[in-house]
Amino acid sequence: MAKLSAFSDEVARLFLGQVQFLTAHDINYIELRFIDGKNILELNKSELKEIKYILDDHDIKVSAIGSPIGKVRIDEPFNKHLDKFKVAVDSALFFDTPYIRMFSYYPPEGETIEDYRSEIMDRMAAKVAIIQDSALTMVHENETDIYGHTAQNCVDLVQTVDSPHLRLAYDPGNFVWGEKITDPIASCWPLMKPYVVHVHIKDWKLGAQTGSIPGQGDGQIKELLAELAAMNYKGCLTLEPHLKEGKQFFGASGAELFTHAVEAIRKLADKAGLECT
Repeated sequence: MAKLSAFSDEVARLFLGQVQFLTAHDINYIELRFIDGKNILELNKSELKEIKYILDDHDIKVSAIGSPIGKVRIDEPFNKHLDKFKVAVDSALFFDTPYIRMFSYYPPEGETIEDYRSEIMDRMAAKVAIIQDSALTMVHENETDIYGHTAQNCVDLVQTVDSPHLRLAYDPGNFVWGEKITDPIASCWPLMKPYVVHVHIKDWKLGAQTGSIPGQGDGQIKELLAELAAMNYKGCLTLEPHLKEGKQFFGASGAELFTHAVEAIRKLADKAGLECT
């Protein structure tokens, strides 16, 4: 049985408003990213305790820490970024979630990220070493302009690092937006499928400036849900629709459009035979 989750910061800036939206729509998981306008990794212990209290009070679990780890240029100091990753690890442990969403670095201006493959692999291995004795897993999201902008490069990351603590988060909308791919189920999914443990529901129409209601873009959401049903997927489907705007570090949809996205994914999942709570 798949579990419905959401980047509810696309609905409301204030955390209580995010949680109230989830409760009103019977969504029992959240991917923590922005809380009252601050990134989850910027919060102090007191703020984290307050968030956990609110989540527990509403019986909402954390599907993943939606961290920005790896969403920096490869020529930025690594030690400082590694310290930030350790904060993400502490956050995941605190909220009792198995996953930390992360990325694989941008190139220096005017350069090609593939030229930095060796250093990227070293950085990924260094992060894996930090969590190797835990139950945590880094889930790498395919994203425009980073090393893992293609399905091939995403798989290269997992196979090279060769650790169960590094797996993939599949985001079909990013393939449409960044790679101009309109058949991700044929060209991306088969490569990534063996390593996918986390799924983001973001649909996109080729050439559009904002996301689409799930099933109405070129991300092949219907086909994806059928694939997930066939493999008896039990992970999360995290809604990140970007229906009003989609930026490098943040997206927005608003409550009304996000509600339409929730309704659409539930209907599509039901038609695909994917039981979804």
